[in-house]
Amino acid sequence: MEQKIYSYDEAFEASLEYFAGDELAARVWVNKYALKDSFGNIYEKTPADMHWRLANELARIENKYENPLSAEQIFELLDHFRYIVPAGSPMSGIGNPFQVVSLSNCFVIGIDGDADSYGAIMKEDEEQVQLMKRRGGVGHDLSQIRPKGSPVKNSALTSTGIVPFMERFSNSTREVAQDGRRGALMLSVSIKHPDSEAFIDAKTEEGKITGANVSVKIDDAFMEAAVAGKKYQQQYPIDSNDPKVVKEIEAQALWQKIVHNAWKSAEPGVLFWDTIIRESIPDCYADLGFRTVSTNPCGEIPLCPYDSCRLLAINLYNYVDNPFTAEASFNFEKFRDHAAKAQRLMDDIIDLEQEKIDLILSKIADDPQTEEVKETERHLWEKIKRKTGMGRRTGVGITAEGDMLAALSLRYGTQEATDQAVAVQRTLALEAYRSSVTMARERGSFEIFDAKREEKNPFILRIKEADPQLYEDMVKYGRRNIACLTIAPTGTTSLMTQTTSGIEPVFLPVYKRRRKVNPNDPKVRVDFIDETGDAFEEYIVYHHKFLTWMKAKGLDTEKNYTQEEINQLVAQSPYYKATANDVDWLMKVSMQGDIQKWVDHSISVTVNLPNDVDEALVDRLYVQAWRSGCKGCTIYRDGSRSGVMISVSKKKETHICQPPEVVEKSPDVLECDVVRFQNNKEKWVAFVGLLDGRPYEIFTGLQDDDEGIVLPKSVTKGYIIKANCSDGSHRYDFQFENKRGYKTTVEGLSEKFNKEFWNYAKLISGILRYRMPIENVIKLVGSMQMESESINTWKAGVERALKKYIQDGTAAKGLTCPNCGHESLVYQEGCLICKNCGASRCG
Repeated sequence: MEQKIYSYDEAFEASLEYFAGDELAARVWVNKYALKDSFGNIYEKTPADMHWRLANELARIENKYENPLSAEQIFELLDHFRYIVPAGSPMSGIGNPFQVVSLSNCFVIGIDGDADSYGAIMKEDEEQVQLMKRRGGVGHDLSQIRPKGSPVKNSALTSTGIVPFMERFSNSTREVAQDGRRGALMLSVSIKHPDSEAFIDAKTEEGKITGANVSVKIDDAFMEAAVAGKKYQQQYPIDSNDPKVVKEIEAQALWQKIVHNAWKSAEPGVLFWDTIIRESIPDCYADLGFRTVSTNPCGEIPLCPYDSCRLLAINLYNYVDNPFTAEASFNFEKFRDHAAKAQRLMDDIIDLEQEKIDLILSKIADDPQTEEVKETERHLWEKIKRKTGMGRRTGVGITAEGDMLAALSLRYGTQEATDQAVAVQRTLALEAYRSSVTMARERGSFEIFDAKREEKNPFILRIKEADPQLYEDMVKYGRRNIACLTIAPTGTTSLMTQTTSGIEPVFLPVYKRRRKVNPNDPKVRVDFIDETGDAFEEYIVYHHKFLTWMKAKGLDTEKNYTQEEINQLVAQSPYYKATANDVDWLMKVSMQGDIQKWVDHSISVTVNLPNDVDEALVDRLYVQAWRSGCKGCTIYRDGSRSGVMISVSKKKETHICQPPEVVEKSPDVLECDVVRFQNNKEKWVAFVGLLDGRPYEIFTGLQDDDEGIVLPKSVTKGYIIKANCSDGSHRYDFQFENKRGYKTTVEGLSEKFNKEFWNYAKLISGILRYRMPIENVIKLVGSMQMESESINTWKAGVERALKKYIQDGTAAKGLTCPNCGHESLVYQEGCLICKNCGASRCG
C-alpha cells in the first residue's frame, strides 16, 4: 500500500497541536525524527505516527519470545513521550525503510596488538568514518600511540606523537555529514602516557581539534600523587612491566594544567579510569574481548572495542502523582513495572539492531566497489555484530530528574533531593536487572555469562546486598544483558518531553526572548534596539513545568509580569536556587557520585559555573568527584567556550545604541592571529591584528615561494609591528617566536602581497577600526564588485578569515537556510547554523 506523503506545513501544524502550541518541539520533531526519504518527502504527520511505527516493530520482536507485549501496550508507554523515550538513533531508525543506518548511539573502536603503526591508525580513521556515516558517535583511545620522539623504522626516524593524529581524527569527524549535523567523537589518553601533557594542551590552540571532545583517563595513583604533591611515573607502553620510555613528573603541576584548561575552555574532561574499570561488569570478561578502552562522545558509556550501545530514557516527571501539591508522591509501583518493560524493549532493540547490521552488510555486498575497497567496512560491521550479540549491552536511563524533584517540592542540590534521586535510581537498577534475569529464563542469557567471574564486582555486590533473591536468581538463570544502565544527556528529546534534560536541573525557569518588530506599528512595544537599528519586542518564556507549578498554585499564566514580579514568582517556586548556575556545585558532584553507585555504565553531567569562579574551585570539584565515586566529570564556566549558551549580564544590557569605541591612532604593536586557508588549489594566509581580542586590521594574500610569504606551519600567532622607515613613512612587520624561543621578523607585509590586495586590505582595516560589527564587514566585503578573479578569491579569503571572530549566536540577517528556507541562520564557530532545521555550512 502506498504511504501518504505530507507537506512540511501539514506535519508542522499537526505536530504543533500535538505539542500544545510548542513551536520548538514541533519543529525539532518534524526536522529530526519524522519519517522521511532522501527526497525530503515526509511520511508521518505527528509523533503518534512515529510511536505506532516503533510500537509495531517492537511488538514484532516481542512475538518471537514468551509473554510478548502487544503493540498497543508498547504504544501506551511511548505516546506523548510520557513514560519511555527511545534516544535519537532508535527513534529515527526503527522501522525506517529509507535509510540503511545503525540504531546504536555509541561506538568505540580500537585495534588489538600493535596499534601505533601508521597502518593501524589509518584503519581506525577509516572505521571511524564508516561508523559516523551510519549516524553513530565514536570514541577511541590514543594511549597505544608512541610518544613524540620515539624511534620508528620509516623515513621519519622518530614518532610525531599523539597530537597530529588527534587532528586527523578530528578533521575526519568534521567531514562526515549526518543529516544536517556533524558526527561526534571522543578522544581519550591515559595520564600515564608521556604525551598526555601535549594531549591536554592540544585544544588550547584556537581552531585545532574542533571535531572532537577530549578526556584524560586518570588513575588513582596520579590523583593521590597530585593531592599529596608527590611525583608520578609516566611510561610507554602504559601497561608494560618493561617500558621503553619512562618519565617522572610532578603530578601536581600536570594536574593544575588540567584544572586550568578546564577552567579556561571546559576541556579536557576527566575520566576516573580506575573507578570505571573497578566498577565495570563487562571487564569481568576482559580476556574475552570486553576490556573497556574508551567512552562514547558524551562519556556515559564506557565501551570495549567494537561494542556499541543503544539508549532509552524513562521520563521521571510523569511518575509524580499530584505534582506541585502537598499530596505529591512518587509512584514507585508504576515505575517498577515500566522499568522492567523498558529493559525488555531495550533488549528487543538489540534484535532490531542485528537486523539493521545485516542490511548494512547486504548493502556493502551489493556496492559496486572492489572487495579490497569494501573490506574494512565489511569487517568492521561483522565485528560489531559479533560483539553486540555476545554481550547484548543496553542503555536504560532517565530524564526529567530536575522536574521530578521540583514536582515533589524538593530543591535540587539538597540532601533530601539527593536521597530521593538515589532511591529512584536504585529502584531502576534492581528492576532492570530483575527484568534481564527474567528474560534470561525466557530468551536465554548473554552468550558468555559466568556468575563466578562477576562475584566480586562492586556493582553486583550492591545488588546482592539490596535484593538477595534477585542475586540468587541471577546466579541460577543468568542475565540477558552484560550491562544495562546509563544516564545520558537527553538533548533534543527533552524538548519533546518538555522537561529538564537527563540528570540536570532546570537551566532557567523563566527567561526572555526577543522578536523583531516594525517600530512604526502602533500595536507593538519596542523594548530593545540593536547596533544596526533593528527593533525588538521582548516576551517571557516559561519552562513548561514551571508553568504547571503556576497553574497548580492558581497563578495567572497569561498576565504580563514585570521582572520584579517574575523574580518573586521564582522565589516562591521549588525551582528557586535550583538552576544549572546556582545549585551547590560540590553537592552536585556528591549527588552524581551517590547516583553512580546504581548505574553500571556512567553518567553524563556538566557542572555549570559562573564566569567569575577561580581555578581553585574547579580543583576542589574534580577532587570531590573522584572521592565521591564519580566515573567522570565535566565543568563548564559560563562564557569560557564558544558555541555554548552564555548568560547575559544585566549590567551590560542596554536599550540604547551606544557609539562604537574607536582607536584613531594605530598601536605600534598588535597581537596577531595567523589564519591559513585554501582557495581552490591556492594556499593563502591572513594576518589578523587584534585589539582587545577583536579584529583591528587584516592583511592577506598568497602563501608560496614565488609571490607571497612562507611561514612554518607551527606559527599561528605573533605580533604585527608598525616600524618606521628612513624616509619618514612606516611599514608593517610580522614577528613570531620559533620553537627554540628565538624571535623572527618578516619585514614589510605590504611588500609581500599583491599591491591590489594591499589597497583593499587597508580599506577593510579602516572599517574594522571603526568597530562595525564583524558580520556586517563580511557582508560588505561580499558585496564589493570586482572584475579581477584574483580579487574575488581574495574576498573569499577575507570573509573566511573574519568569520572566525563572529560571536556565536549572532544572526546572519538577510540570509535564508538552503535546506529549509527559513531566515534562522546564526554563526557558530565560524559556521552558519540553522536554528530551525540544524543544517550547517562552513567556509
